[in-house]
Amino acid sequence: MDYQQKLAEKLTILNERGNGVLIRMNYIKKLCADPKLRPSVLTDKAMEPAIKYINKKFPNIDFRGNIQNLTGIQRQKSEVLAATSSYYDSFMDVIEFRDHVYELLNTIDACQCFFDISVNFDFTKSYLDLIITYTSVIITLSRIDDKKTLVGMFNCAHEMTNGSSDPSYPRLGQMFMEYDHPWKKLTEEFGPHTRSVTTALLSLRLVYPRRNLPAEQWRSAQLLSLLVAPAAMLDPACCDTMACEYLSMEVMERWIIIGFLLCHSSLNSNQTSQDLWKMALRNNIYLTLTRDEVLNIHKVSEDLFDSIKGYKPRIADIKECREHALVNSGAMHRERRQFLRGAMKELFKVLEDEPGLLGPKALFVFMALSFSRDEVLWLVRHSENMPKIKTPEDYIDNQMAELLFHMEKLRGLMRKYIHIVQRYYVQYLAQFDALVLNDTIQNMYVCPEEESVLMSSFVSTLSALSIKQVDNKEEFDFRAVRLDWLRLQAYTSVNKAPLPLKDYPDLAKVMNMIQFHTKVIDSMEELLQETSDVSILCFYPRVFEKMFTQSSEDMTMKRYLMAFPSVCSHFGHCGHPLCPEEMEAMEKRSLRLCVTFLEQIAKQTSNVVLEICAEQRNLHDQLLPKHCAENISAARYRKQKKPMPKKGEVQKEKPGAESRRKDRTVATNVDKMHLMLTELCSSYSLCSDFIVFDHIVVPTEFLLSHLEKRLSEIIVRMANYNQTTQEISRPSDLLAGIRAYTANLHSLSSYVNVDITRLVKSVLLQQTQPLDSHGGQTVTTVYTNWFLESLLRQASNSLIVHCPTMHCFVSQTTDNEPTFRAEEFSDVAELQALAELLGPYGLKFLSENLMWHITSQVSELKKMVIENMDILVQMKNNFDKPEEMSNLKRRLTGGENVLKRMTIIGVILSFRSMAQNCLKDVLQKHCPYLMGPIECLRDLISPEADIKVTMSVFELASAAGLPCDIDPALVTAIGSMQTDNTSIDEEHKLSCLLLVYIAVSLPILALDPNSYYSREHGGHNNNIHCLATAINQLAAAMFTVQNKNIEQQLKDFLLLASSALLQLGQNVDKVESKNRESVYLLLHMIVEESPFLSQDMLESCFPYVLLRNAYREVYRSFVVTLG
Repeated sequence: MDYQQKLAEKLTILNERGNGVLIRMNYIKKLCADPKLRPSVLTDKAMEPAIKYINKKFPNIDFRGNIQNLTGIQRQKSEVLAATSSYYDSFMDVIEFRDHVYELLNTIDACQCFFDISVNFDFTKSYLDLIITYTSVIITLSRIDDKKTLVGMFNCAHEMTNGSSDPSYPRLGQMFMEYDHPWKKLTEEFGPHTRSVTTALLSLRLVYPRRNLPAEQWRSAQLLSLLVAPAAMLDPACCDTMACEYLSMEVMERWIIIGFLLCHSSLNSNQTSQDLWKMALRNNIYLTLTRDEVLNIHKVSEDLFDSIKGYKPRIADIKECREHALVNSGAMHRERRQFLRGAMKELFKVLEDEPGLLGPKALFVFMALSFSRDEVLWLVRHSENMPKIKTPEDYIDNQMAELLFHMEKLRGLMRKYIHIVQRYYVQYLAQFDALVLNDTIQNMYVCPEEESVLMSSFVSTLSALSIKQVDNKEEFDFRAVRLDWLRLQAYTSVNKAPLPLKDYPDLAKVMNMIQFHTKVIDSMEELLQETSDVSILCFYPRVFEKMFTQSSEDMTMKRYLMAFPSVCSHFGHCGHPLCPEEMEAMEKRSLRLCVTFLEQIAKQTSNVVLEICAEQRNLHDQLLPKHCAENISAARYRKQKKPMPKKGEVQKEKPGAESRRKDRTVATNVDKMHLMLTELCSSYSLCSDFIVFDHIVVPTEFLLSHLEKRLSEIIVRMANYNQTTQEISRPSDLLAGIRAYTANLHSLSSYVNVDITRLVKSVLLQQTQPLDSHGGQTVTTVYTNWFLESLLRQASNSLIVHCPTMHCFVSQTTDNEPTFRAEEFSDVAELQALAELLGPYGLKFLSENLMWHITSQVSELKKMVIENMDILVQMKNNFDKPEEMSNLKRRLTGGENVLKRMTIIGVILSFRSMAQNCLKDVLQKHCPYLMGPIECLRDLISPEADIKVTMSVFELASAAGLPCDIDPALVTAIGSMQTDNTSIDEEHKLSCLLLVYIAVSLPILALDPNSYYSREHGGHNNNIHCLATAINQLAAAMFTVQNKNIEQQLKDFLLLASSALLQLGQNVDKVESKNRESVYLLLHMIVEESPFLSQDMLESCFPYVLLRNAYREVYRSFVVTLG
């Protein structure tokens, strides 16, 4: 008969079901209480009369007589039915659960079951859990304010749709009315079960007091210490009540307080019950029902007993316990947490050093985790609902990070060395537990058939275990053994059982120990979950964030901060299939908390890292050559008498003075930052990654992300670009700063396992693009803007001169002080630094911007050609007729403007050529094996090859900084100017006439006093020597686009230009032709720079003697100063 009751199975199933119903009720309560999430039918204005009427008349609602009050539901009955049906079904689940609980409790009472937590642990625990779960469901249900409204609206809509009420509605309505005062009804229900409940609770009289000890007694007993008895270190940790040692204190206190509230009569009749109850009342102010739903235990107890006669002494006890809890419990738990921090740290250090001890001392780990978890839960629920007391600091713990950190470390240790634990306990079960169990069974006087079968199966299952199963990584599953043991407990705990378990305590002791051993082997995660789950933090985000903030402000806690995001991985285990809607909100909250904590840790770490880098960069900056002028000056006059320093003048310290220490105990700012960095980076050692719901979280990626963003901002800031004043750092200074930063960033790898090389590459690669990954400015944009707006703009106005001999631009001497010296920003060293910073991608962007300026000039030139087209055509045809040419030249307008615009183009192209050459030098240094094949490919390309193939090769070569006969970037820019309105022939005509325009305008340059050729600079003072570059490259690009013969067109230009310049020689007025010789040199420069023209071609149309005389003339006037 007892076997057919299936008490074990029912307890297991109902507990699982009850947890789901409880979570569901809590979810509905939260949903209805949140204005943003409330069901739409409760917030609809049209429903207000119906809601008021239902709340007033519930449960006896007249659907027909007062239809005017229910008009809103009538109009939307299908929507109301759909919206409220899930809530109605959930409330029906409560009735169904209640019915099954009633039935099971009555059956257990009828069987007069025996309960003792130290004997039939699982049976007693399941029984007490069911009572508490059922009570929590009813209390949570009573706290749902809108339950009557939702059920009433559903039933109204159901009646209007189907013509009759829902069959279950009367029972549901009756239940709601009965539980308006839940505690009163519950105490009535549990009156018949007082004997069984009291017996189960009194079995805690030895376990609970032993666990509820102050920290002083823990400390004197050296609780959790493996070092207290070194000789016994390898002895297995075991006792008669294995599972009771890590049983949650909060669970026991819920059993005691709620259990004695339901069955309060024993408090007046049994002193032991009273002592146990008062002990639990003194330890807490609040108890958790579920999630963040709490019970104010003293208030609830007092309110209940106040309504019952004869309980005044108990009310006095409650008040005394409340005062004791308010005064003492906060300090007691604070001391416990302080003790556990040290004990957990010691335990972890010993086990980390000797993981083999995890086998015999596994119980210590679970006890430590359980004790710590209890203290965390206590602090969390009391911090959120902090009572008004004189010592609020007892409810604030700025060292919570350390406790959570060691909990996570111990959990990680158990997971890491699971194979060691399995090897130990598989041998333990097979070679010890199975033998002891067999001996115990043999010594039993009576053993009925059913019990005998179960116990025989235990022995055979355990005896069959082998260490090879661990080595072969076989999956273990002892759930059947544990369920059979629960069944056996149920069979042997009923009254008049053939084999009463209370008469065989040795059997219970052995089986409880076996139960623990099997769990360690196949259910490690469940055990860790049972003993160290702190997922309640998910439902107290304010407290959780406050704990993190308090810990992050304490320097000694920074190394433990990673525990906070790691704890978020617990939150995914607290959901239930009966309430899947809750999971989405929990996932979002968990990820938000996790990301917030990781962002804060990463932000603090990156701030410290970059502050150290900034300090090191300042020290590195002191060693740059630009700061050594004072030392050189001092060395030069060292033999002279040293002048006394001026009064009040502080002598400048030399680099390295910061390293001199008079007292090592005095910490510098850098020392403090290194200490903070060490502390913060230590927190990253907790784990390389963890899972929050279905998301794999890698903490170091947050650090790299922060460093990437901050480093990008710092690099741009180091450029010191001021758009208003057009000030900027020299590229070499910025490069030196970046190198100092990256050198120090690499030291971060010695603190934490991060790929700094990947970070630096990513950041610097982003700096070669116009915008970084966050949409911010980069040094590419900054330097492109500056070179275009400052240097090249002034060069276009001849305030800055292109100097071919020194391969740079030089500022002209003017009355106004220049804002910068061009040679300091454009010499080879600076442009090489620029090429290092910008790379091929950045210089490509710079080139594209330069080309935009060139195309705008070309557009204006074409307009001028069109205006003077007729004259230019005649000049082209009559270039060998001096008189005709002289008349046409007088009619031609805009010659100076054409030359000015071509000079601007030449200046831009000259700057680009310098930048490309520096890029080539940089790439030759970084990747010579790549540059060799590219150069070879460029040199081997045949002029007769397909133009598309040629341009593809030239584009590759140009990207590597190699000079090409035809500039592919310029070709692309000119090609993009082509419109559908003009044909190729028309464009070709314009291009030819543009060359005519330039050629016939060249003599005008002799009239400009700035057209003087400077031997020092290797060019003209008004940059007209850049015309050679402009004419060659622009002609090559235009005629390539038009697919015409470049060489022939340039020959024609050379003929026209020679003819025009030869006419200068016929002008006897020296004033007009003052710079004639300097202008003559232009022809030589054009031919020298052109890959399509030769000296033979020049000599055929312009006498070489004139060039020789021109060079002699300009060099004669140059004064050479030696020394």
